[in-house]
Amino acid sequence: MNADLPWLQAPLTDALARARSHALLVQGPAGVGQLELAVKLAQSWLCEDRAQAHPACGRCASCKLFASGTHPDFQLLLPEALDAAARESLGLPFEEPEAPKAGKAKPSREIKVEAVRQLLSFAQATSARGRAKVAVIFPAEALNGVAANALLKTLEEPAGLLRFVLASHDSAGLLPTIRSRCQPVPLALPERQAALDWLASKGVADAAGLLDATGGRPQQALQWSQEGLSDAAWQALPKRVARGEVAALSDWAAPRVIDALQRLCHDLVRRAHGQPGQFFAAASLPSPKRAGPLLSWEAELRRAARHADHPLNAGLWIESLVAQARSAIAAAAR
Repeated sequence: MNADLPWLQAPLTDALARARSHALLVQGPAGVGQLELAVKLAQSWLCEDRAQAHPACGRCASCKLFASGTHPDFQLLLPEALDAAARESLGLPFEEPEAPKAGKAKPSREIKVEAVRQLLSFAQATSARGRAKVAVIFPAEALNGVAANALLKTLEEPAGLLRFVLASHDSAGLLPTIRSRCQPVPLALPERQAALDWLASKGVADAAGLLDATGGRPQQALQWSQEGLSDAAWQALPKRVARGEVAALSDWAAPRVIDALQRLCHDLVRRAHGQPGQFFAAASLPSPKRAGPLLSWEAELRRAARHADHPLNAGLWIESLVAQARSAIAAAAR
């Protein structure tokens, strides 16, 4: 299992020792390993040669089946749009997604009721190896309303030795009836040095800058690095946007554009109130005098975020966002 996140060791041991429910909810900020922790919990519960409250041994027949992605008593439920990438990151077998065809809907980012019904069929079957059966759902907030309601009864009254691990980076987006049926397992940001050491082991240059840019989320920092974003390019972004350079963002996916601008706006609001930025170095940021225009810009970005996955014309949309940003930054400087 390719889940070498050293900061998960203590939360994993603690969760195994404290688990009192058949359903756990691993929750915390994105990019710190919720899915990896959930999968490690599942493997540990299915392990056939582990001491009480200890992680999976990694050697028994069950662990070998798990590592090969063929364990009959384990199910991983993901949205279609995340399935291949998430399984690949875990070292599990996956099918390459088909190229989108004209007129065919894009893979969904929701977990739909059809997928939950398949999971419920798995839940009702007898355990193949005579031990627990475990279902992992990630991200749990991707369950749409119908799917979440379909899961409720089984989540409340599971058959036999069935156990659930729901993993989420937005647990507030879950139905209260889902949350109330789960024992929470909080997962915090890792210590900075542990995150930096891990990023260095992955060959990330300028790891400290990218870690700050992601708010301390090492998995996200690694992803950004692998996608070609350098710390130098990130630090150049505020002044390029302030000059109205659309090219600074034109190669980015729409959700990434919104995310970057929201981080920039957040740091500028903090600077306007005499506080240091969180995502950018001080030397990279303009020096606003007024917060009002920035707060109005922040509200506009929240509205734009609702359409970030499906802009009608991505190029024009990004041009509009950059023009809006330039105007807000200029107004805040006066």
